[in-house]
Amino acid sequence: MTDARQFLGIEPVDDALHWRLEVVPEITTPGNFLFGGCGLAAALVALEEASGRPTIWATAQYLSYAATGSVLDLTVTLPAEGKRVTQGRVVAKLGDKEILTVNGATGTTGSLDMGGVWVTPPDVPRPDDCPPRRLPFATTSIFDRVELRLAKGRSFEELSAGPIGSGSADSALWARVPGHLDPSAATLAIFGDYVTGGVSQTIGRQVMTRSLDNTLRVVSLDPTEWVLCDIRIQALVGGYGEGIAYLWSESGSLLATASQSMSVRLWD
Repeated sequence: MTDARQFLGIEPVDDALHWRLEVVPEITTPGNFLFGGCGLAAALVALEEASGRPTIWATAQYLSYAATGSVLDLTVTLPAEGKRVTQGRVVAKLGDKEILTVNGATGTTGSLDMGGVWVTPPDVPRPDDCPPRRLPFATTSIFDRVELRLAKGRSFEELSAGPIGSGSADSALWARVPGHLDPSAATLAIFGDYVTGGVSQTIGRQVMTRSLDNTLRVVSLDPTEWVLCDIRIQALVGGYGEGIAYLWSESGSLLATASQSMSVRLWD
């Protein structure tokens, strides 16, 4: 079974504070640059290893692009290490150019035994009853390694044919990495980057989006093969969009939430 570190191909350099990531086609977008969710995922692998604790929360700020074939150097800084929580930072550079900055916190489970989850998953078909969601063109990218099923919303073909403005702000995808069964903060960061695709569902047209940030808040890493990305677009104004995804297990447990801000334009 593949773990996130193997999936991404990230490796330490000398110690747990320094890492290297080769941007191979399998972790890129169809535009031939690093898929934002994979960038955040790689940073979380490094942050968890350096701190020795699981992720509670992390946010990525995307500053520039890392093209296919480039090699990123990631440096971890742990400015605050407490009894339960470690506050950390990961900076990814291409040479002297900063590509990605991730701030986050890792921590151990607390003693408070009360609480709950006050949101509910959408009523959608099981993964085997949903059609595959595939790009309308051939590509070598992250979409070749993540299997997607359309649980709620319209296919790419339907988005190309329907009237503009006829969509819904809510959509849903089942996602899995075949052979990678146990969820981790890193894999959820990859799935959470599908928030941007919900904009097309909202306006009824295919769009090009650039993630400005990607925030993951982990709730519980319950075992599941498929993860339901319950995407809800909150606003699209002036060419900038905002959205959130609730990430659910097959049994209905809330695994995490993922939110993004993005720049948006129509796909020409």
